[in-house]
Amino acid sequence: MESAGLSPRKLALRVGVSGKTVERWIADEELIPHARNREDASEALGVEAEMLWPKAVKDRLKTGGGRGIVQSYPYRSACPSTVWADLIADATEDLFLGGYTSYFLWTQVPALPETLRRKARSGCRIRFLLGDPEGAVTRQREEIEDVALTVSARIRMTLKELAKLSDVDGIEARFSAPADATNHVSLSVFRFDDEALVTPHLARVVGHDSPLMHLRCDGDHGMFHRFAEHCEELWKRGIPVGEADRG
Repeated sequence: MESAGLSPRKLALRVGVSGKTVERWIADEELIPHARNREDASEALGVEAEMLWPKAVKDRLKTGGGRGIVQSYPYRSACPSTVWADLIADATEDLFLGGYTSYFLWTQVPALPETLRRKARSGCRIRFLLGDPEGAVTRQREEIEDVALTVSARIRMTLKELAKLSDVDGIEARFSAPADATNHVSLSVFRFDDEALVTPHLARVVGHDSPLMHLRCDGDHGMFHRFAEHCEELWKRGIPVGEADRG
């Protein structure tokens, strides 16, 4: 960092994390950042990622089936609402809500707007990745589901709630890019720092009838990181809601 002329804060800006996160990387030799963050940091510093975090190479050999899976549920609705509320409440750095509509959060998690306000003001990064309510994939999904509360209506509910939080810095919202919409509608990933809830959507059923996995980070190449990297790819190509002039 000294050779590159970067302070922890400047490196954090280059990588897209908080200054507190970079300080943790420096203080804790056992802590290994996410793969994408390692790549971005090594590029900013002009060195190989393996030189900064050699332990990451060793951990590639330690992954095994079932590691990192805290719990699984045959239906998303079978996961207690307290799990969602506790994970959101406990997140301090990165809260990524990547459901195609995410409307259920506003009805399932008590006092969600107040919680999001408080977390954003304390420095937690909050991101919503949504489907485009006017997109072709949204219309196709509505025909498949054929329910009264349509996909676009559920997205607009989330947009309406987010509009009420527009005065709070640190809450971001994007629509998934058209090229990514099919992948997004098929898989919802909700990340809470080093834990995640993942829902692969089955054929014709709505989200709450699809299965859910509760994952926890257990090493650099485990299940959690695979889905975390998926989130970052979709977010990187996403379209900011304001720029899309929707909702």
